[in-house]
Amino acid sequence: MKIAFFDSGIGGLSVLHHAMRVLPEEEFVFYADEDNVPYGVKTKEEVMGFVQQAFDFLVTCGVKAIVVACNTATSVAVREMRHRYDIPIIGMEPAAKKALDLDGEHRVLVAATPITVKGKKMQILIDRFDKDHLVDLLPLPRLVEFAEREEFESQAVHDYLAEELGRFKLEEYSALVLGCTHFNYFKDTMRSIMPANMHFVDGNEGTVRELIRQLKARDGLEHHEQTVDYYYSGRRVEDAKELARIDRYLKRLDMVYDIR
Repeated sequence: MKIAFFDSGIGGLSVLHHAMRVLPEEEFVFYADEDNVPYGVKTKEEVMGFVQQAFDFLVTCGVKAIVVACNTATSVAVREMRHRYDIPIIGMEPAAKKALDLDGEHRVLVAATPITVKGKKMQILIDRFDKDHLVDLLPLPRLVEFAEREEFESQAVHDYLAEELGRFKLEEYSALVLGCTHFNYFKDTMRSIMPANMHFVDGNEGTVRELIRQLKARDGLEHHEQTVDYYYSGRRVEDAKELARIDRYLKRLDMVYDIR
């Protein structure tokens, strides 16, 4: 059986990319809801409907687990999906706790989509772990749009990030938490703006670790030749141009993987 990775768009490839490295003998399905991306600027009701539709499709594929490789979809819909389906459903959370655990004295900047920044799940997370009020939140909605059109290092991207990050005294921060899977594509551009004292923290590694833990508990790890089936909003991706597009994203993730 296959492991599914679901995202509003192409950002979740960053989580799949990590899983492909640490689970070389598993078969995967990647579902990008390209018809409805971005989720971060839509209503909770709209996002819930999109996620439900995607899960209904993925369950018919007979997958053994679903990784919601989207912070926005996790914050809005994961709890409901876990009530509906009897398979492991692993969500993404901005790794604010991880960032605080790594330092605990300096400030932490969490970048995410607007709906994640404003969401109840984020507030609960901060209330629980940010006892010293070190966390600041930064919505970066345009990064999703840039990522979906493969615009990573343009002057427009640099100017946008420089303006948004420039609102903060970055020398006071130890970490930038990438609270949206789309944001991983921009690590090199961000690194050129951030001071040396800041490092990146994201939830990809922890999410895949939790996936492995849950599959082991169900004796669900398998040994096959690694394969990936790609879907855009329920349509299998077979067009050579689109497959080449996906390959370009994966190669970019290779390029930025070790940037800290």
